[in-house]
Amino acid sequence: MTMATADLAMTDKAVPTATVPAGPAKGRWHRFRPSRAALNIFLIVVALFWLLPSVSMLIISFRQSGLFEQSGWWHALASPAEFTLYNYKELFFGPKGGTVPSGFAAGGALDSLRTSIEITIPATLLVVAVSSLAAYSLVFGRWRGRNVVFLTIVGLMVVPLQVAILPIVEGFNDMGKFTGWNPYGTIEGVVIFHVAFGLPFGIFLMRNFFIGIPQNLIEAGRVDGAGEWTLYRRIVLPIGVAAAASLAIFQFIWTWNDLLVALVILGADPHVPITLFIYGQERTLAANFWIISTGSMVSIIIPLLVFLRFQRYFVSGMLAGAVK
Repeated sequence: MTMATADLAMTDKAVPTATVPAGPAKGRWHRFRPSRAALNIFLIVVALFWLLPSVSMLIISFRQSGLFEQSGWWHALASPAEFTLYNYKELFFGPKGGTVPSGFAAGGALDSLRTSIEITIPATLLVVAVSSLAAYSLVFGRWRGRNVVFLTIVGLMVVPLQVAILPIVEGFNDMGKFTGWNPYGTIEGVVIFHVAFGLPFGIFLMRNFFIGIPQNLIEAGRVDGAGEWTLYRRIVLPIGVAAAASLAIFQFIWTWNDLLVALVILGADPHVPITLFIYGQERTLAANFWIISTGSMVSIIIPLLVFLRFQRYFVSGMLAGAVK
């Protein structure tokens, strides 16, 4: 080995080859996509416009009632001293004999919230329970004509509520003549109506979810001696929790926000849901606008809590039966 070769080898060992790390800024700019940024900006703008009415009503509910006719709600953002809880205090605990019933008095805000809960919770639980049982029978049952029954149920989904409400009222009156109990004008009648119109969609949703459960799993349970009720309660229902929770969210929100059914079915019943309570204040909009905004904010709280509680099941329930 010559001296030049040895020196070159020693130089290669002594001075390692330097590597230049890629800068993080280059990687971030490399991933930047103008189309995605434009889409995100567009969605943010749409969300802000969508939330604007709710934000305005929220601010109005915390302003004094007399300021509504003096200035717009956005002026409160520059004057934090205008915010007060007086509207909520008057709505819930105001003196009796005022322009608006308060507390648990018939037609008051708390009484309306209680009435809405009495209607919504039974209607939601009954729809979820009956829909899951019917879907189990349509998917895992051993009887003929299941497909015809399912198509009939799907056809009932397109029946408009407005078309059927008056015939159902007549049916309630006929029921009262033959049985002595007329559901018209009662909370039970509103619950029956919501259950009847919630079942087609509920059975459709639960059936599409249950159809993805392997039949071999059910057959294995039958071989082991499990009955239909045991199979439903121990195997199918735990798997279908996501679809049941999603259906519960839909049914709860639909029933809670209903106005037409309660307006027609309840008749002259003094105990009305929160939607009818708010509707009754619109006749004197200028004088009672603070009641409308405050009551609307109160009516939003419970459905929002229900959605936040079960939101993790919502997407999987919405996609029930979509992916096989």
